[in-house]
Amino acid sequence: MVQAQSAEPVRHPVAPLRQVLCALQDPVRLEMVRRLHNAARPVRCAELYDGINKSTATHHFNILRDAGIIEREPVEGHTHQRLRIEDVDDAIPGLLDSVVAQANREALS
Repeated sequence: MVQAQSAEPVRHPVAPLRQVLCALQDPVRLEMVRRLHNAARPVRCAELYDGINKSTATHHFNILRDAGIIEREPVEGHTHQRLRIEDVDDAIPGLLDSVVAQANREALS
């Protein structure tokens, strides 16, 4: 018997602290999260990275999604990424705000 596939994307729970920190330790992924946090809205995938190809970006999005940090959101037929700040903050209070604040300071220097 074949089961019908759900149109709803899989929503990963926020991972344990160690996995979340591992996802954020990569400079490309940290920059993606920083841009999403600063935008405070879903952002088109291509606006979240520079200097890497699409397949590499997809790899980074998958790691962030598996850690429960981001999720896909379709907007007008395009895939956007949304930062799950409320979910992450419920699981690990203050982490994203602190990490992004430091990343913003470093981006200015």
